[in-house]
Amino acid sequence: MNKKKVLLLLAILVLLVTMSGCSIPRENDLNVLFALDEVEGIKNTVLTSFSEVWDKEGFFSAIFIYPISQFINWLTPYTNVGVAILLVTLTINGVLLLVTFKQNVAMQRMQQIQPEVERIQRKYEGKTDQASQLRMSTEIQRLYKKYNVNPFGSLVVTFIQFPIIIAMYQAVQRAYAVAYGTFMGVSLELTPIEGIQSGEWVYILFFAVMLVFQVASMLLPQWLNKRRAKKEAELHHRPYKETKNPMMSSMYIMMAVILILALMWPTAMSFYWIISSAISIVKTLLIQYIMDRSKKKEEATL
Repeated sequence: MNKKKVLLLLAILVLLVTMSGCSIPRENDLNVLFALDEVEGIKNTVLTSFSEVWDKEGFFSAIFIYPISQFINWLTPYTNVGVAILLVTLTINGVLLLVTFKQNVAMQRMQQIQPEVERIQRKYEGKTDQASQLRMSTEIQRLYKKYNVNPFGSLVVTFIQFPIIIAMYQAVQRAYAVAYGTFMGVSLELTPIEGIQSGEWVYILFFAVMLVFQVASMLLPQWLNKRRAKKEAELHHRPYKETKNPMMSSMYIMMAVILILALMWPTAMSFYWIISSAISIVKTLLIQYIMDRSKKKEEATL
């Protein structure tokens, strides 16, 4: 299972590195920005038709990138580009939560039972014969069944999110509202590095807030599991022994890569990431609350 997680992590890192190199050339390519038809004076220089996008760029741009860009363009005149990105992000994450809620619950349960999985693995440590390996696998599968956990649930959630992340990255670069609009007096089209170089230190604020929310969203599940383990140890009058999560080092690497890339992608994408991380925090707390209530009901019926 750990090998599969490492491979998944490498896939995510490759995706992020690829994204960082996918900038949109705007000076020589007229078919770059997506705008609404009613935007004056630019009909001959932008793609505004769904069918045109489909014919020239294929299904991914037409199905994912184009609608997100146009949604941002449509909302901006009623609010501003920052609020438009906020509303789009809330909509996307709301839909994703409805689609992947069960998988998210399974992922959180998977993290909770990780110490038990490790105890089983330590029980058979050094035993490489087929019979021992089969017994270990059987015990782990029995544990998964007990907690109704699918170890591949995290893969489903991650791969569903893949095209959304790519589409959002492209959409914020190609939305007319982002290219020509401002939020808090700054352009969200610029990268944080470009903004800082231009003397706009508010870009540091965007990056710092993203750092805080990103770290919090990734470490919160670990903190909740630690708190739960301490409470169970106190309940059963036994000393609490902290177990190391083998994926923590990989999480730190992934976190560092995301933050480095955040300096080089449009600030609009950083804004999207801030909102997504905040939603992830709320989602984690909500799922934890539901799981705690479910466990209390089960204990009450025993």
